[in-house]
Amino acid sequence: MMDLNEGLRLIYQQLAGWSKAGIIYLPRIGLALVVFLVFSFIARYFRRLVVRGFDRFSDNMSLINLTGTVSQTLVTAVGLFFALGILGLDKTVASLLAGAGVIALAIGFAFQDLTANFISGTIIALQRPIQVGDLVETNGFVGQVLTVKLRSIVLDNFAGQTIEIPSKDVFQKPIINYSRTGLRRIELNCGVSYIDDLGKAQKTAVGAVRALPFIRKDKPVEMHYKGFTLDMIQFLVWFWIDPAKTDSARALSEAVKAVKTAFDQNDLLMMFPPHTFDLKKRKEQELKVDSPE
Repeated sequence: MMDLNEGLRLIYQQLAGWSKAGIIYLPRIGLALVVFLVFSFIARYFRRLVVRGFDRFSDNMSLINLTGTVSQTLVTAVGLFFALGILGLDKTVASLLAGAGVIALAIGFAFQDLTANFISGTIIALQRPIQVGDLVETNGFVGQVLTVKLRSIVLDNFAGQTIEIPSKDVFQKPIINYSRTGLRRIELNCGVSYIDDLGKAQKTAVGAVRALPFIRKDKPVEMHYKGFTLDMIQFLVWFWIDPAKTDSARALSEAVKAVKTAFDQNDLLMMFPPHTFDLKKRKEQELKVDSPE
């Protein structure tokens, strides 16, 4: 059985061996530390350069910061691998690379949707099909873009709520951008009776809409008849607005009021289904009958 002195002697020999090895490796450790610190300094400087470069063509701070962080991490990782190589830990470097690959694969499978959203958000930020302030329609929602993040796009739906749509859905589905050209055409559907002069109706409707203050003067106001129904002749009025000055709902509402007023003033009849009762008109007739002569 090993006595206490023999055990202490073996421990001393082991510690002495480690001390000698440490002294031998001390220059390598110092050089490796210097290399790592130099690469860390270069990584921070490289991050600033990347951030400044991306800031020139993108206003998406999430993308800019992410790109800067990734670039700094990559440079720092290169410095770490060089430091480990100086220490003679080549197998450790190979193991780290293999482990990083396995971890990246596992994370990719576990967070497929999150990864897809980040990649889609990055492409959207680079291609810029939409920007903050644009009026867009996508995935069945209409609203003004509040924020373009890497994971999602945030819209204001003009009804007091915000809508956050995953970047993957925005990237993969059609986007209608009403602000890209700075113009938007509004379509007004209406109808006139068969007994009215169609030329007069067309002139009246176009004049009423053209007089509205928010109408683009460099674009024509058009009216086109599109077909016959049982009780009216249908027509369309097309006019252009600037979305930055007025919204489409207000523009359409004002156009409806203007056309209705103009038709009333020019004795043009807007038809409605024959089985619909005009209660206001009927009440006026009843009052005339009941009033004394």
